[in-house]
Amino acid sequence: MVQYFIDGGAFMWPILFSLLFGLAFAFERAYSLVLSSIDSKKLYEDVSASMQSGKLQDAVDLCSETRGPVAGVFHAALSRYDRGLEEVEKAMENAGSLEMAFLEKNMIWLNTVITVAPMIGFTGTVVGMIGAFDAIKAANDISPAVVAGGISQALLTTAFGLIVAMIIQFFQNFFVSRIDQLILDMEENSVRLLDSMHAKK
Repeated sequence: MVQYFIDGGAFMWPILFSLLFGLAFAFERAYSLVLSSIDSKKLYEDVSASMQSGKLQDAVDLCSETRGPVAGVFHAALSRYDRGLEEVEKAMENAGSLEMAFLEKNMIWLNTVITVAPMIGFTGTVVGMIGAFDAIKAANDISPAVVAGGISQALLTTAFGLIVAMIIQFFQNFFVSRIDQLILDMEENSVRLLDSMHAKK
């Protein structure tokens, strides 16, 4: 593998940098999404129990001490409960938008790597082919030995660029699926909390 990397020429370095860049953001997103994952059902039950017993501040404190988008939306709603349900709904919408933005943070960089890595590989391919044709012109010969080096470089950069894109694409698809689940969970529990507030009023 190291020899293939060396044989690929100078364009292998930006492709390697793209891989490391993408993996750095992939690990950051993985860590962030792990922290955002909580038992939202238990949180709703605890918050609901505190509200039923008239301990609103306990519910607010619980949400402020809990990670994740559901807790963030609950905290925004409970903090404005005394201002009326209209204010609560606005607070939940605003908090939901902020939580969604946080969940999707840095995903654009994964998309960038998926797009750029193959382009760098294809550029290396073009450069390699140009080198092969220059070798043919210089040698005035089209034997395989003359063009093998340039063609090999061309194929290696394309292959490595596509491999990098596939690796990062896997992470991106997984994160998108997980983010969709967290957003759905946040929306479902927000509706449940709002319904319980309406019933209490």
